[in-house]
Amino acid sequence: MAISDSDISSAVGAYLERYPGEGALLSEPVQLLSQGVGFASRRNFPMHVTVGALLVRGDAEILLVEHRAYGITLQPGGHLEPTDTILIDAAVRELAEETGIDPGSVFPASQTPVYIEYGRVPARPEKDEPDHYHLDIGYAFTTAHADVGRIQESEVTGAGWYPLAVAERFVGHRIARAVSAPGRIG
Repeated sequence: MAISDSDISSAVGAYLERYPGEGALLSEPVQLLSQGVGFASRRNFPMHVTVGALLVRGDAEILLVEHRAYGITLQPGGHLEPTDTILIDAAVRELAEETGIDPGSVFPASQTPVYIEYGRVPARPEKDEPDHYHLDIGYAFTTAHADVGRIQESEVTGAGWYPLAVAERFVGHRIARAVSAPGRIG
């Protein structure tokens, strides 16, 4: 069964229990989710869900990608697929697709997202997408020694390991949360 609006709402609820200070930032998507109209579908406008993966290697590095469409460095992630059934597993799928990382070498640091961001995405006429919003739900993972494999060239132009301080300049507070996630192994 595909990811439901109830599954998404549960993840957002667990996140807000852990980070209650972000309730005001997420009030609009929470209200939209309460209407329950298929937010796992990328064809749902004005908002749909995406997932992200922050993979920590050892105690010193985070895996980031060079995003082709946006032209920036950020964590691996993307849209949900109709075959996805669990949000955290969708994040692992996106991680593996974009970076070639072996999913068997990746372990969740927490079942609760470490970040949720609600952001505007400009219209993309070539994809028949109007101006809309992404509710990006991100999870932290850990690995002892995973290496980048074959990247998904249609989505990213590169992938690599970044020192924590450098990664934080690219993606902000998400890094600190990934490194301090409750179940993280070093």
